Amino acid sequence: MEIKSFRIKLIERKVAQPFVEKWHYSKNINGLRISYCFGLYNGEDLIGVSIFGAPAMNNQASKWNPSNPTKLLELRRLCCIDETPKNTESYFIGKCLKWLKKNTDIEVIISYSDMTYGHEGTIYKASNFKHVGFTPGGRVIMYNGKRYHDKTIRTKYKGGLKPFAKRIKDALETGEAYYTKTEGKHIYLYKLNGR
Repeated sequence: MEIKSFRIKLIERKVAQPFVEKWHYSKNINGLRISYCFGLYNGEDLIGVSIFGAPAMNNQASKWNPSNPTKLLELRRLCCIDETPKNTESYFIGKCLKWLKKNTDIEVIISYSDMTYGHEGTIYKASNFKHVGFTPGGRVIMYNGKRYHDKTIRTKYKGGLKPFAKRIKDALETGEAYYTKTEGKHIYLYKLNGR
């Protein structure tokens, strides 16, 4: 397996979801507002997924790209199979950023490294992202071994709660789900097109 032979392509959410559920520490993509999903391929084998979309926290776009908040995306998920060579993730991010620069008018990419899982942002540093600070600590909902943002239970569709939001809300009431505190996250920014 050689990095220089890997290729990326846009993939559908339905292709990205099972991969993320298996290989990403969050184990889910529920509630993500997705703009672009990329697959990293070794021949015909999917070996990595990255997902870019609107930021989880609405105020982040106007904070980090105040002149044009709609031109900011968050790198929401990034994961590869365990057997990939060293530097695969930074290679993958670089190819995604190059594609976004060429094919969109996005100006800024933001991403976070979750200290709760011991992530320091090494991959982002290697990909020329700039460290710009930390988020405050917070809390998440634990349900069936997966973490969910606490706003999950307020996720609506057509005026009502989404089915998974209702399930988690009900599980909180029965004790099957519970809140747990989290540490803050490192914040990283990347400016596309030299802006």
